[in-house]
Amino acid sequence: MFVMTTELSLHIGARLKPFRQKLRLTQLELAKIADIDSNTYAKIERVDQTPSLETLEKIVKALGVKSSDVLPF
Repeated sequence: MFVMTTELSLHIGARLKPFRQKLRLTQLELAKIADIDSNTYAKIERVDQTPSLETLEKIVKALGVKSSDVLPF
């Protein structure tokens, strides 16, 4: 499957990993906390998938950050 990478996807993917690492969480652990599929989270962090707004909301809540910390606007 071909996935088009957007600037937004690149920005989100690049911002998530440092927040997760600061909490010393694995991708699997964060996915469980956020109640999302671990493969989905890994794809988002690798920029293979753009998260839906619902998924992004779950992730930022699990990380304890604001959406503005992850989004470029």
